[in-house]
Amino acid sequence: MSDKTGQFAGKADRWSETAYASPDAYLAHRAELVATLGVMLAPGDEVLDLACGDGGLGPHLLGRGLRYRGVDAEPAMVEAASTLLGEAAPVEQGDLDTYEPPAPAAATTVFRAIYYARDRTAFFARARSFTEKKLVFDLNPRQYPVETIVAELEAAGFARVVLRPFLVPQTQRLPGAAIRLAIELERTPIARLALRRRFTYLVAAVV
Repeated sequence: MSDKTGQFAGKADRWSETAYASPDAYLAHRAELVATLGVMLAPGDEVLDLACGDGGLGPHLLGRGLRYRGVDAEPAMVEAASTLLGEAAPVEQGDLDTYEPPAPAAATTVFRAIYYARDRTAFFARARSFTEKKLVFDLNPRQYPVETIVAELEAAGFARVVLRPFLVPQTQRLPGAAIRLAIELERTPIARLALRRRFTYLVAAVV
């Protein structure tokens, strides 16, 4: 993964603001599902956010009473996340394929980065070894067969896999009412149809 991180060095400043059309709404909904999908996280549980970027997810998880630890391979991203989070949460430099946390985390998250793992099945097994409740990541079903990913997670020792369509758009700004409607639609059959053309799943692999 480390040979690919340099491309993000010049993008670390205001990463979340430029990567997402509606960063607060997008990241707040992501944090909600990290906390609730598959199995509920409890106040005080720690979320280990691998490939955390500028740590934009951190404030939304901290606001839910969770603890947060960010990890990114790009030094500029680590610096940006450290500036954003200050003393509220630790941020470390670490590679997706080799990082080991100082202690197990209740939840491990990997967003927009699972495809950077050199060996995905090995990554799932490593994540299982230091994850106490669930691994949460995003999955493009048009890029990876869902059945293959589920089989790999089960082989890594996860007991149950829950998939939730995520329909809040990343690059298109919507008014608040439209975002709320998109979130409501995630629980309907319409969401599965939409995934044929765009959007992603949020996957919770439960221990």
